[in-house]
Amino acid sequence: MTETTVRERVFSGIQPSGASHLGNYLGAQVNYVALQDQYEAIYGIVDYHALTSVHEGEQMRRLTHEMVLDLLAVGLDPDHCALIRQSDLPEHAELAWIFNTCVPVSWVERTPTYKEKRDEGVENSMGLLDYPVLQAADIVIYKASRVPIGKDQAAHLELSREIVRAFNRRYGPIFPEPQAVFTDAPVVLGTDGVRKMSKSAGNTIPIFADPDEIRRIVQKMVTDPQRIKRTDPGRPEVCNVCQLHRFFGEDYLQIQDGERTARTGCVETKELLAERIIERFRPMRVRREELAADPGHVERVLAAGAAKVRPILEATMREVREATGIGRPAGTTS
Repeated sequence: MTETTVRERVFSGIQPSGASHLGNYLGAQVNYVALQDQYEAIYGIVDYHALTSVHEGEQMRRLTHEMVLDLLAVGLDPDHCALIRQSDLPEHAELAWIFNTCVPVSWVERTPTYKEKRDEGVENSMGLLDYPVLQAADIVIYKASRVPIGKDQAAHLELSREIVRAFNRRYGPIFPEPQAVFTDAPVVLGTDGVRKMSKSAGNTIPIFADPDEIRRIVQKMVTDPQRIKRTDPGRPEVCNVCQLHRFFGEDYLQIQDGERTARTGCVETKELLAERIIERFRPMRVRREELAADPGHVERVLAAGAAKVRPILEATMREVREATGIGRPAGTTS
């Protein structure tokens, strides 16, 4: 008789705040696909979080639908993971409120992401400030022991760990402290070559855009500002186009050398990058179109994901309500 192997559980969430872009793909989605075969993986479309920036109901529904299509197209398999919509499981928000009663205001005020989003012009709402508390609830409501992150995000996960410790000190050891699954996720700069690629910064390359749109965006990318003429030598270490070539071919060192020696120009290097991006995502684009042709597919996937995780979530919340004394006492039938 063989012993059953219990896999560790991971959780990660992605906002439905716009089209998937190259930063999403290289920084998260590639790892989502890899981890679904190594862990018991739960991936959430975190629409509660997206309410900090998306303020129109029909737009939210459309963006959520399209994000599910994106994730399925890049390789998430509902048979190998649970794909959920956060708002289908309101216990996420319930647990976040309970955590709020344990968290000092100073903890959330010092969050780097809060300051970054505020500086980028995202509305300075209570939701934006409280974002990390809901994020902690998203993770630990499933008692996920692992969270896939890049090393640059370690400080964000540490706040979730602090929140868990604060709750456990008050009510007992209900939640495990989530640990990082460090990935090789790169920090992908945007088309401006300065800031991290993000929808709020408006500097993205959407991976499922029309090929001509991708070509247009890449051609406008900022390269080496000191390279004025075609014959001037470039500095590939500061040229974001050259850096992105690392992810689209083993010949990136030759491409960088061509820029450094002025053997090639920025226009040529951009053209090559655009074509390689288009070719990388061509089969995924076809897959996405096939999935989109069945209008009910996304909702079936989300319903299956919710059914898969609901027993875990409900068991956790029974423990939490019992420990905190809220709700109907255990064993009460009426």
